[in-house]
Amino acid sequence: MGDSPQILIIIGSDSDLQVMEEAAGVLRKFGIAFEIRISSAHRSPARTMALAAEAAGRGIKAIIAGAGMAAHLAGVVAAKTILPVIGVPMPVGALNGVDALYSTVQMPGGIPVATMAIGKAGARNAGLFVVQILALCDDRLAGALTDYRREMENEVERKDAALQAMGRGE
Repeated sequence: MGDSPQILIIIGSDSDLQVMEEAAGVLRKFGIAFEIRISSAHRSPARTMALAAEAAGRGIKAIIAGAGMAAHLAGVVAAKTILPVIGVPMPVGALNGVDALYSTVQMPGGIPVATMAIGKAGARNAGLFVVQILALCDDRLAGALTDYRREMENEVERKDAALQAMGRGE
């Protein structure tokens, strides 16, 4: 990905990388340049706010923020930028991500954060949501999304045909 990044993925800890790789994989599939940075809303707040504040000036179009536990990362980022921010709660801690979900989704009015599901499914959907945002102004991406959806539909049909061929559809 030699192009300038269009998407910034911020994770609160390196332990979040395995989950957020789902978002990165989607962006790679659609040929969207991105960068991943580690920055904590609590342990490195000035760094986090600087990353958010400087993102638009660097050509970033949207930010995906993944964090667990108190999960204020997406909210802190959203407070410092007018770019779309997508939050992905990490499945960690005593509540296995439910606390992160609540703190990400319950933003006060005026500072929106699009919140995805907890964990890998949420990270994957965050990547797809970013593709949808960019596809509004990019016919190539819009076509690629249409093809992607068609591939998913075809995969379901193939799996059903295999099931029927095994005689399990009776």
